[in-house]
Amino acid sequence: MEHYREYGEQVRVVRPLRNDGTYPGMDRGELLVPRGSIGVVIGRGTFLQDQVIYTVNFMDAGRVVGCRQEELIDADAPWVPTRYEFRDKVTPAIPLGINGETVVAPGAVGEICKVLRDLPDGVAYHVNFDGRVLQVPEKALTDPSGEIPA
Repeated sequence: MEHYREYGEQVRVVRPLRNDGTYPGMDRGELLVPRGSIGVVIGRGTFLQDQVIYTVNFMDAGRVVGCRQEELIDADAPWVPTRYEFRDKVTPAIPLGINGETVVAPGAVGEICKVLRDLPDGVAYHVNFDGRVLQVPEKALTDPSGEIPA
């Protein structure tokens, strides 16, 4: 049986929530709430008769957003913060290689495809560099502008 969240329950969103075009006053694709943010369930409904949608008030972001069941975990569940999120642009801080051959040089810009938070050696990412996807540890990446995100 599926666990339904209750009114007033604190939850954490497990992925960045972006505007799908239904949030007024913001551009499509614009970040509404960053992954890891905590909010409070203020309502529950359905979409297309089979998807449970929760209305969640993310007070720190000042936004009320609809979230699917699979996008939420308990607010006190274990959480591993990361520097980057899905779709973020990154560049390698060091040459990236396969079998001793450099395949991506520092300065090349890639895009995060997937965040891997539960690895024994720490956080890593699947990064797409011009059609080649590599698994790269967080410490080997930096922001293309040279600034490291908070």
